Amino acid sequence: MSGPFQPLEPDDKDGLGPNLVDPVRKRPISLRAILPNMVTLLALCAGLTSIRLAMEGRFEFAIFAMVIAAVLDGLDGRVARLLKSSSKLGAELDSLTDFVNFGVAPGMILYLWLLNDLRSLGWIAALIFAICMALRLARFNVANAARSKRKTDEWQDNYFTGVPAPAGAMCALLPLSLQHVGVPIDTNWAIPVMIYVLFIGFLVVSTVPTFSGKKLGKHIPRDFALPLMVGLVLWAALLASYPFTVVTIMTLIYLGLLPFGVRSFRKKLAAEQQPPAS
Repeated sequence: MSGPFQPLEPDDKDGLGPNLVDPVRKRPISLRAILPNMVTLLALCAGLTSIRLAMEGRFEFAIFAMVIAAVLDGLDGRVARLLKSSSKLGAELDSLTDFVNFGVAPGMILYLWLLNDLRSLGWIAALIFAICMALRLARFNVANAARSKRKTDEWQDNYFTGVPAPAGAMCALLPLSLQHVGVPIDTNWAIPVMIYVLFIGFLVVSTVPTFSGKKLGKHIPRDFALPLMVGLVLWAALLASYPFTVVTIMTLIYLGLLPFGVRSFRKKLAAEQQPPAS
């Protein structure tokens, strides 16, 4: 007897669709196959919770929920690759979650915090940021599909086109973080904050090459294993104790390193295009 729900097919490779699943494949799904999707859904819960916290005026907790969403977003893909359980369903779910968490949620938080003082202009800025994030994610999905069909140099996989979604969201929330570390940002800063948010939206949808760090962590020298674990624990402790200071410093460092990523990409691209010496 069939149950009340459609059977979940994480990767419908045969293209049968949810209503035309091969009966032979109606077998239990291992936890390994759905664990990455569960991490993605937890990230979505964190992003939606950040909107609720902002509506309640608890912006410090809203930023903390956004940090949790960004951390979980970085984990789901790695978990899928580690468990070898990547699927089309997971990719689509991750993309939709990223739009809500890093497009809708930051725009709503910024509007409820300060941009609402500009009324329609502030709402338009929030809309444009969310639209830029949607366009960025759509382009990323198309580029991934095209990349899988053609061979690219390995070094190019270490760069994103434009600022990635989680980093764009944290950069957009920088003014709110600065306020909580003591910078006197009030209603007089509404227009500069609006311009800054639009600038971050432009970086998100731009073609500026940014360092992705995908190759980091694949192979770690034995001598660095213990210091890395200690550093990770120290970072987590500092984030829990001084969340706004840590988030602010990390965001400023990221923005400051963007020009170096562009320069590194251009150098490697120029070296690749040079004709071989005869």
